[in-house]
Amino acid sequence: MAALEGPLVLVGCGKMGGAMLQGWLDRGLDPADAHVVEPSAAALADFRTAGVRHYAEGTALPASLQPRTVLLAVKPQMMDAALPAYRRFVRPATLFLSIAAGKTIGYFERGLGEAAIVRSMPNTPAAVGRGITVACANRRVTAAQRAEADALLGAVSEVHWVDDETLIDPVTAVSGGGPAYVFLLIEYLTEAGVAAGLPAELAMRLARVTVSGAGELARRSPESAATLRQNVTSPAGTTLEALKILMAEDGLKPLLTRAIAAATRRSRELAS
Repeated sequence: MAALEGPLVLVGCGKMGGAMLQGWLDRGLDPADAHVVEPSAAALADFRTAGVRHYAEGTALPASLQPRTVLLAVKPQMMDAALPAYRRFVRPATLFLSIAAGKTIGYFERGLGEAAIVRSMPNTPAAVGRGITVACANRRVTAAQRAEADALLGAVSEVHWVDDETLIDPVTAVSGGGPAYVFLLIEYLTEAGVAAGLPAELAMRLARVTVSGAGELARRSPESAATLRQNVTSPAGTTLEALKILMAEDGLKPLLTRAIAAATRRSRELAS
């Protein structure tokens, strides 16, 4: 992780905020440079032991504090109430980095004024260092601040940048919500195994390890997903019979297409 020059404010230490904070500490961030605003003291028990500074609300941050980065990790529905406390930190040297779904760069510019803002969409595998994040910066973000955001997000995820902010909506649908679709696959694969006669515990273990193992193989392999699928599919074999159903005209593809379209549409609604 690139060295951070100056203090960092993390607003919200839930699952995602906590995962990111742990990633920063694991990559060498000085705990004394982390100022965490989180109403729940219990959420910060381990981090406080490590030396992270804790505040119950944004107004409690020291008046003299000049953070290099303010990372906004509260839930979107809480952002209206949270944001005003951080307007006092707006200056050219401070980057505001958001991971809140549906909150646009324009929203933050209206709430903060002339601030350097990066909007990003991570996903929950960041909790195990395997997330992926797509980010978009406004025109006030300098090259150094973009590198700073890249380092912060990259501590727990792969990072990609886009210039067109509207792409964040389908990103939210595909990778932001994607882990939920995969977990649903595990649920349904387990239930199908039980229906076929497997003991429930074995069916769940088979589904979990198969999905996670296939994901790791896809991550490491230079081959396309289509080629990996074909490698598993023997002519006239059992997998082919299953794929005939999953790849039918009314199978998995049209379902996923409709699902992603619905999630993209909802992301745009939240941003309006």
